[in-house]
Amino acid sequence: MKVSTRAYFAATLAVASAAVLPRQDLGAGLNAVTSCTMPNTIALTFDDGPYTWHQKIVDMLEEAGGKGTFFVNGNNYECIYDEDSVTRLQYSYGKGHQIGSHTWRHADLSTLSGDELDTEFTLTDTALGKILGVVPTFMRPPYGSYNDETLQVAANHKQNVIIWDFEDGDSTGSTAEQSKQDYDTLFAKNPSNILTLNHETYQTTAEQVLPYVLNILKNKNYKLVTVAECLGITEIYQDMSTPGTRDDTWACDGTPSPGN
Repeated sequence: MKVSTRAYFAATLAVASAAVLPRQDLGAGLNAVTSCTMPNTIALTFDDGPYTWHQKIVDMLEEAGGKGTFFVNGNNYECIYDEDSVTRLQYSYGKGHQIGSHTWRHADLSTLSGDELDTEFTLTDTALGKILGVVPTFMRPPYGSYNDETLQVAANHKQNVIIWDFEDGDSTGSTAEQSKQDYDTLFAKNPSNILTLNHETYQTTAEQVLPYVLNILKNKNYKLVTVAECLGITEIYQDMSTPGTRDDTWACDGTPSPGN
């Protein structure tokens, strides 16, 4: 698998180096991004999909006049090559929402070897290349967990590592009401910009928390944008080409299974 996917990258990717953010020194000389830089912006991000409520979230963001960012896995809740997953990704991408990598199987990247890390990136990037015709320049490590080697492998794949400065707690046991209260506390502080972590795999996030947040934003001076936009970046993909045609390689069989 590694040989074929590396050959795929060598043959198809034209790296847009201008899209990679300057990085401060940290260990291997790299760093992660933890907040937006553009004033009066809010980037709502959604991890772990594409999943059941993906299109519903997109429609709500569209109705609010904004865009979101989806950090997707290859083999987590569902296989990225499943027909429903492909439909969801093509729907959000087609409407101009940002798609980033959350790596293949939602593993804690800080526990993996260099070769294992490369596989996590390569499998996901290859899938997005086939499904959308693009390879992202943005990724988010599962659990927000990374080390110097993670940063180096991300740099090798020409990807910015994106964390967050606010999380709604949906994946750590917060109820919808608790998440709403946390958003209320956040907005009361009137930060210059906001980079959130949410998960599209929770029905309460899609059907209760997000509508609440979008309603608040109607009366706030924030522009609802993608992560790329909140960082002032216009080139968010390394390569934009024609998506592939479904064949026997559009499968998660034989790849690393979901898990820590």
